[in-house]
Amino acid sequence: MIDTRTAPFAAALLRVAVGGLFLAHAGLKLFVFTPAGTAQFFESLGLPGALGYVVIAAETLGGAALIAGVYARVVALALIPILIGAIVTVHGAAGFFFNNPNGGWEFVALWIVGLVAVALLGDGALALRPTPGTTRSLGVR
Repeated sequence: MIDTRTAPFAAALLRVAVGGLFLAHAGLKLFVFTPAGTAQFFESLGLPGALGYVVIAAETLGGAALIAGVYARVVALALIPILIGAIVTVHGAAGFFFNNPNGGWEFVALWIVGLVAVALLGDGALALRPTPGTTRSLGVR
């Protein structure tokens, strides 16, 4: 049984947490690795360097949209390919556990599960653009 009084807040908490992870990783690419360094890393993987800039933009805009609760379902689904790409190009070969050298894919897979949950749940409480049929302030039906 789902508690309809608290479930919208759980959805919002998940939405904000996953959005925060995307902003943190975008910040890492912007301020630590730098955009040029990120592009160079993508090229070292055999990918176009310009894709690095696209990923930075998607992580920044997508993270902000999730935190704000704007089209959270669509944004969550749109961000999944970035994480699948991270598994295929970097983390998959490192094995399952994230503490393996080069980081395994367990964290990235859990992150995908979080995005799927956001897509299934909707915006939750306190969204700027709430899912139709919910109230903006409480997120209850």
